[in-house]
Parts: sequence; structure tokens; C-alpha cells
Amino acid sequence: MTEPTPSRRGLSALTPGEAPTADALFGAIGGVRGIIESLTPGLVFLVVFTITGQLTPSVVAPVAVAVIVLLVRLIQRLPVLPAISGGIGIALSAGLALWTGRAADNFVGGFIINAVSLLAFSISLLVRKPLVGVIANALAPKTKWLDEPAPRRAVTIASILWACFFALRLGVQLPLYFANLTAALAATKLIMGLPLYASMLWVTWMLLRSSHIRTT
Repeated sequence: MTEPTPSRRGLSALTPGEAPTADALFGAIGGVRGIIESLTPGLVFLVVFTITGQLTPSVVAPVAVAVIVLLVRLIQRLPVLPAISGGIGIALSAGLALWTGRAADNFVGGFIINAVSLLAFSISLLVRKPLVGVIANALAPKTKWLDEPAPRRAVTIASILWACFFALRLGVQLPLYFANLTAALAATKLIMGLPLYASMLWVTWMLLRSSHIRTT
């Protein structure tokens, strides 16, 4: 299964200089609907796999959930891009698991996303262009995030934290994958998924906000 990564959509809701609120954080991760839609497929996989221990129902059930989410959004005339992108990721993960016959392979897509994200943040730090700063420059160009000392320090720390975030996911989940502990992997992915992602957005926001206040 795929999982959320830091994006312009998430960080764009974290406006530098504004006091963070619970409503704003919910908005950054898609609101209550976004939380439910993000967590449900993984939870369904965990429940079905724990009960049946069977590959096919375990990977097909989340796909069915993704289809239902898309249909509900269509009926309610809501944006469907999040549902489509999430559904494609879930379907590809399910297809890989069915092809290999190994339920744990349902999580390979998430490993790839985490590895690519870790590489992107690491390279940005090595070339002294912290990725959070690049994103912040696009969202709030009036603040010189990569040029002024305080903002640069903030985006550098935030980028290091995001790199550590993805490294932690891989460090915890890959051993479970190679040990074929699928239920434990599914549970760990849920815990290290949206809740930890939301916490990272909050910390990033606080760093950017603090830096922005000091430079205004």
C-alpha cells in the first residue's frame, strides 16, 4: 500500500506566521474525511488478514474500499483526484501481492515511496538546498528561506527531520517485511502512517512559523 508523503498540498496548509490550530492541521491532512479514507484501507487489510490469514481477500478488500470511496466522492460531487491516486496505489500494491503470492509484498510500494523520499531529502541536504526550503520558497516567496540565517536553519532542521522520518519507517518496517511478519507490518504501517505524518507536518509548521516570526 502507498502512503502519504510531504507534499505541496500538505505544507500549503501550514502558512508561515499563522498560529497553528487543530482545524488547520486537519485541513493539511485532508480533514476528518481524509483521515478516514487514509486509514481505512490499511485497517481493513489488517483485520481481514488477521481473521483469514489469506492473501486474496486481504488485498482485495482494501481495493473494494478504495472503489467505494471513489463512488461516494463522485455521488457527492467532491474532488476525486485523491481517491483516484490512492486507489491506483492500492490496486498496484494488491496486484503485486497477488502476482508474487506473498501478502507482505502489498507494502513494497510504500517502501519505494519512503526510499525515494529519503533519497530526495538527503540529496537536497547534501547540495545545501533543503527540500522543505524549496517548497517553502514556492509557497511563501517573500521570506528568503534559503538565504537568511533563521529561515535557512528552520528549513534545514525540518528537512533533516523528514529524512529521519522516512529512514525510521524503513528501519522499522523492512525487518518485519523480510521476516514475513505481515500482520505486524500492517499494524506498524498504520501507526507510522497518518498519525506520525500529521505530527511531522505540525513540527514543520512550528519551525517555519517560528522562523518567519523572527524575520518579520
